[in-house]
Formats: sequence, C-alpha cells, structure tokens
Amino acid sequence: MGHVLVARLDSMGDVLLAGPAVRAVARGRDRDGGPNHVVMLCGRQGEAAAGMLPGAAEVYTWDSAWIMNPAPKMTGPHADRLIEYVRNSRITEAVILTSFHQSPLPLALLLRLAGVERITGASTDYAGSLLDVRLKPGEDFPEDQPEAERALGIAEAAGFRLPDGDDGKLQLNHVPDVTDLVGDGPYVVVHPGAAVPARAWPPLHHAAAVELLEGAGYRVVVTGGPGEKSLTATVAGPSALDLGGRTDLPTLAGVMAGAEAVVTGNTGPGHLAAAVGTPVACLFSPVVPAVRWAPYGVPLELLGDQNAPCRMTRARVCPVPGHPCLDSVSPEEVVAAVERLMSGVSSFSTHVSTRRKARNR
Repeated sequence: MGHVLVARLDSMGDVLLAGPAVRAVARGRDRDGGPNHVVMLCGRQGEAAAGMLPGAAEVYTWDSAWIMNPAPKMTGPHADRLIEYVRNSRITEAVILTSFHQSPLPLALLLRLAGVERITGASTDYAGSLLDVRLKPGEDFPEDQPEAERALGIAEAAGFRLPDGDDGKLQLNHVPDVTDLVGDGPYVVVHPGAAVPARAWPPLHHAAAVELLEGAGYRVVVTGGPGEKSLTATVAGPSALDLGGRTDLPTLAGVMAGAEAVVTGNTGPGHLAAAVGTPVACLFSPVVPAVRWAPYGVPLELLGDQNAPCRMTRARVCPVPGHPCLDSVSPEEVVAAVERLMSGVSSFSTHVSTRRKARNR
C-alpha cells in the first residue's frame, strides 16, 4: 500500500469536487495490486468536507499562503510544519489539484523539500523539476469543463482511475439521519448565505420565495451557519423551519440529503447538495463560469444572467451597480425552478469523464 497525498487547499466546495479524484487515487494503480492510503491535504475551510470523502484515510490541515484569503504569513516555521509532517508520513507521491487560476508549483516545491518522489499537477508555467507529470491547461485538457472532471483528469494523468461501476459523481461518507431535527414529510431547503457578497441573492428575495413556496404547499427548511442566524430568521419568517446555526457540516449534509430540492447560490452548500444527490436550483453569479462550478451530476436549474458584466471577474464584491446578475431573478422564477425540479423536467449537469494526455517535465 502506497501513501499518496492529494492536495486541495481552498474551500469546502472545492474539496467536495475533488471527491472523485480522491476515490481514484485511493483505488491505486492496477499494477500495484492494492489500494493506496490517501492523505488529504487541505486548508481549514475544507477540513470538515475532506473528512467526509470516501477514500480519504487521513486529513492534514495546513493553510496555504498563496490560496487562503486572508492569507497566513509564509514564514519558515509555517513551511516547516508541512515539510516535517510529510517527511514523517511515508508519503512518496502527491497529486496536486488546482483550479484554472491557481498554480501547483509553490506546494510542489515544499513537497520536494519534504522528499516526495513523484508529483503530478496542472501548470501553465514551466515546472522544471517540480512536477514529474505536468498537464498544460488548454493543451492537455480543455479549460471549460466541470471542476470535478478537471480534478479527476489530473489524477488520471498520475495513473489513477476510478474502478468499474463508479459513476464519477460526488459522494460522501456517513451522512446522518436528521429526522429528529427536520421532522417527517417532504421539504425544500433554502440556503440563503454565500461566502462572498457577489454571490448572494437579496435576503428579502429569499424571504419572498419562501413565502411563495409555502403558499404552493411546500414545507421549507432554511439553513445557515452560526454567523447567519439573523439572515435565516429573516428568510424563514414566521412559519418555515429555521435551522440557522444549528447544523455542522455532516448534519447539514443530512438535511440536504432528505430534501426534495435545495435553493442556494454558487457556494459550498450547492456542492454539498450535489454530493448527497439532491436536485439544486442554483442562483449562480457568473463571476466564475457555471460550466466549471455549477453543482455537479444532479438535476439542476441554473438561475441568473450568465452574460452579466461581472462575468469571469472572480469578484468578491459585485462590481456592477444594482447587482443585476442575481437581483434580476424574481422569487417567482425560483419557485418555478423548484417546481420543475420536483416534476423531473430539469436538465442534468454533465459528468462525462474524458481521457487527458500528460506531459513529462
């Protein structure tokens, strides 16, 4: 059994999208005759999600100075903590998963210093001796593909493939039964929070959608983190079930697994819903491309103007007065999207694996 590090250093949603790649690495190479012990390296924002991924035998948390926002100071002791951990963990190989705007090279340098013998990653920049297997974005694989497929392609370039019968969708371990929290009977989840303001639909729009959903006969459960209790109370109003601040990540996964549909923005909970197989009505701000970041592998309703002026800016705060990409979506449109999901007429996000070529350095 080999010890292989799989790195995804950013947020919860990014880590969830790495799940198929983690399963492929855990399976091992056919010629090795056995599975791998996968160490998942992530930042603190992705730690809880990493612990729920099938195939991740171990999770190590280390905040990256080139990806985290706000970024920790890159000091000698900070680097040494990662280097010493890797040296002491029998890790001989690493697969570095990144998005189009990220470089694997800073981490590859640290892993080389830690003695990792074989490293795979996708890099636009010349990698020199830092990568043993290098994919060139735009040449060895298309840039416009779902993020889960990009990650799986990097794992495949390293020689790891999913086993027969694995459909490549997102998966989670140990999703709890939360009937005692949500009660009996079908329901729709509305998750109004977003990690950054540019991806948020207005609270009163959410509240109006909840009222319309209840008027149409749906039971509504509103979810949010500990810092979003005021928001969830506003959105839930007098009659929806307000779970603001009452769920950790596994419990939230359980709530979403039991839902008929989830209404959320392009943020981590949308990927969590996809990981438990629940249809998503996604209020998607085009600051990042939907083809890469929409909830993956589940029935999907994509809402919002995908050609708005903020398109592809990666803005955290909306750069366009009036936030037209999302504010133009009406509560009635959200309810109609939920009804399409419930009736089974919505489209599916694609999850077709393709084979990529890898370049040696």
